[in-house]
Amino acid sequence: MKIWQILVKEILHRWRQFALGLFAVIVAVGSLTGALTSLKVHDLHTQKILTEKEEETNKKMAILEDEMRKATLKLSFNLLILPKQQSIRDLHLKGYPSEYMPEEYVTRLANSGIISVRHFLPSLQQRIKWPEKRRTITLVGTRGEVPNLHKNPRQPLVQPVPPGTIVLGYGLHQSLGLKVGDKVKLLGREFAVHECYEERGSVDDFTAWIHLREAQELLSKEGLINAILALECLCPGVEDLLGNIRKEIEQILPGTQVIEKGTKALARAEARIRVGQEAKAAVERERQHRAEMRSEREFFAAVLVPLVMVACAVWVGLVGFNNVRDRKAEIGIQRAMGFRARQIMFLFLSKSLIMGLLGGALGIFAGLGFGRWLALEGDIEGIAAGELFNPGLFLLALITAPVLTVISGWLPAMVATRQDPAEVLREE
Repeated sequence: MKIWQILVKEILHRWRQFALGLFAVIVAVGSLTGALTSLKVHDLHTQKILTEKEEETNKKMAILEDEMRKATLKLSFNLLILPKQQSIRDLHLKGYPSEYMPEEYVTRLANSGIISVRHFLPSLQQRIKWPEKRRTITLVGTRGEVPNLHKNPRQPLVQPVPPGTIVLGYGLHQSLGLKVGDKVKLLGREFAVHECYEERGSVDDFTAWIHLREAQELLSKEGLINAILALECLCPGVEDLLGNIRKEIEQILPGTQVIEKGTKALARAEARIRVGQEAKAAVERERQHRAEMRSEREFFAAVLVPLVMVACAVWVGLVGFNNVRDRKAEIGIQRAMGFRARQIMFLFLSKSLIMGLLGGALGIFAGLGFGRWLALEGDIEGIAAGELFNPGLFLLALITAPVLTVISGWLPAMVATRQDPAEVLREE
């Protein structure tokens, strides 16, 4: 009878012992595969959670940025660019700048490629006597906004004053009884009332606006302005907004200074930054939480899996020793019939090898099911079984399991080969 036939008959004859050893291998491989599968499920679910949170955060940030942009536009201009020599004290006392700078500064700034500021509006302001009406007013010469050539065009914050027209604050047109379309003289030049503003409760109520070129001619300040109004774009991620803007503008326009007209813009910018930072922090906290959960599972697997595999290896070894004891007489007869020690060794180790290969293959699928069972209910949702199957892990199991069973069966096989057939037969 060939040795392979003997091996098959031995397995079929003592199938209970083979099944016990096979079960031990399945448990060993299943515990390893289950632990790794559980970690894989956790990683896939973590990736899904973080992706969803990042997408949600990006959507919220996009909505927030759009809302902030609209809110900022409602704030109107919030930056005032003045000549460097302009005294802030005098500015507040007089209510208008008394120093001048070239009008071409506004064009230079608009063409500079600056990204933190937009909507540039040059102006020439001065407190004057209106002889025709016998009162003192603030005269503002302005023109249309100078667009950023490197940016997409935006709706202007204010509409330009057409040449030959005048726009009157609430206090002026109410006290003078003027309305849109009326003719009025200012410093000897006739203007048509273009618009009458509603009450603002500020110096604007006693301010008149005309075209910049005409204001320069009336005030003998051709080619000069004394202020540039601008709007902070409140770029996301910039914490020191005003500081960065000042540095940029001073590099482009030497001899100027930047003043923020109010704190609303900065407060809203800081609020948006905080919201953005909090959204990113929430994603990071979720990432850390999932990482801590994975570390706990890794620790559990690092402790339990080796213990289970050692226990299963001992189990396989005990099954092997029990097999040697039950086959003591059979081994003695085989040795008396001429079987050499290496053939007996081959019989025992082949049985262990088959046990390992079969147990490894079955343990993979048992481990996949066990790993899905170990995973939290929420983690497994939406994850297909095919995503968990790892060809490399399958190959590892088919190598590890036979090695484990062969090593466990080596000692019983050595005991079997070293038995003296004459002594065995005499005892039997």
